[in-house]
Amino acid sequence: MTAVAPSSGYGTNSPSDGIRGKPVPRLWTPPLRELTRETSYGFYVVDFARDVLGQELDPWQEWVVIHAGELLPDGRPRFRNVLVLVARQNGKTWLLKALSLYWLFVERQKLILSTSTNLDYAREVWSAAVDIAEANPWLRDEVESVRKANGEQTLTTVDGCRYKIAASNRKGGRSLTINRLVLDELREHSSWDAWNASTNATNAIPDAQVFALSNQGDDTSVVLDALRQDALTFLETGQGDYRLGLFEYSAPDGSAPTDLDALSQANPSLGIRMDVETLMGPALRAEAAGGEQLAGFRTEVMCQRVHLLDPAIDPTWWGRCGTEEPLQLKDFRDRVALCVDVSLAGDHATLVAAAKINGKVHVEVIKAWEGYGCLKLVRQELPALVRKIKPRAFGWFPMGPGAQLAADLADRKHRRSAEAWPPPGVVVEALTAETAAVCMGLSEQVLSGDLSHPDDDVLNDHVRRSQKQHTAGRWTFARTGSESIEGAYALAGAVHLARTLPPPRTPLTAA
Repeated sequence: MTAVAPSSGYGTNSPSDGIRGKPVPRLWTPPLRELTRETSYGFYVVDFARDVLGQELDPWQEWVVIHAGELLPDGRPRFRNVLVLVARQNGKTWLLKALSLYWLFVERQKLILSTSTNLDYAREVWSAAVDIAEANPWLRDEVESVRKANGEQTLTTVDGCRYKIAASNRKGGRSLTINRLVLDELREHSSWDAWNASTNATNAIPDAQVFALSNQGDDTSVVLDALRQDALTFLETGQGDYRLGLFEYSAPDGSAPTDLDALSQANPSLGIRMDVETLMGPALRAEAAGGEQLAGFRTEVMCQRVHLLDPAIDPTWWGRCGTEEPLQLKDFRDRVALCVDVSLAGDHATLVAAAKINGKVHVEVIKAWEGYGCLKLVRQELPALVRKIKPRAFGWFPMGPGAQLAADLADRKHRRSAEAWPPPGVVVEALTAETAAVCMGLSEQVLSGDLSHPDDDVLNDHVRRSQKQHTAGRWTFARTGSESIEGAYALAGAVHLARTLPPPRTPLTAA
């Protein structure tokens, strides 16, 4: 089942009185049967929080524990893996404390391991849970010992049950057998190392359960993305892992930051732990600023996925630079510059052209190669393409993956033949020390509206993937990750060369 709440269309001037967060997630995996005290342990978590811990769960937290606590007919949790997505500051910490203490003192699970990419976060939840247990008249006599030394934080009960913490990395959880596993801030998992290390430690426990909690992330959140997509596929098709549960509190895609109804879907504790005014100020600022500030607001407060949290090229302004009627650069050969770049893995290469015409730089993709071994085709085809186009300048990045083509692209003017490189009239520019200026210059041209692109899929994808790699107050495009961005580098190089070309020569005419 996919629960999609209708948008109210509220704007910034709409009344906010009575606006409360929605306890039911926007996207969620439906139960296999009616949820009762016999079919979900979540009802007992609600009772435990209220009657033993002395603090009720928020309505959304009650909803989550009841649905995530669904039981199969044999008594095992229906969901082996639970993914809860919710905006920050909505009470996730209290939910984890209540669950962990219930598992420890009521279910008497032998080992509960809580992990986070920042160990301080896991330590904070664990320490608060320890304080509650030691001060609670119903629980303190059940506490056998507490170890607080770094790396050894463990709460042990008189039954020998343990509640430990660890960092989310390739070592977290190894050599352990885990009954209940908490993975906090799943968005920070940029590889499968931590997931594989910890979740596989639950394999020997038939009734083990993994709780992964987070707000949304970006293209680097590979584990979160994969789990969420698998859960959505099951919702849409009924095919896949029925024991993977998704409970997502998020604003619908396309929502404005100031849409109160959208904010109430991402912030189920709105009106309980926070008020509308607390969110509206940052929403207005993010909407006005765009870029990184808006991306951060969407992930943290709206729980929406963004491509990048620190995009090199502002996606909104890049979209505004697109045109359905691009100029034909072949009509302006005396102003054209070309640039080629290669992906980090050497399985992609892109050639981009640019020309500055009437104060605006126009660009287009000339050729894109892909597949392992494609650089052989680049070496074979590139010289002919350059001879045909006859640009004034040709650029490449010898300090990057383009170095794989160094023997072919370096200026060899001393060789004179029909196949000489570069072709007559073409200046080869090795873009080395000015790489940061090239990348930052492209960003500036986009923000100033001085660039026009044909809304090409290759350029759109590579620009979307590009994020900043900061060094000493400057930045370039980060080449980390598995996705190629050589098209963005080729684009930036071509734009830089087109902007720095001397004006075309004016033909001499008789007076």
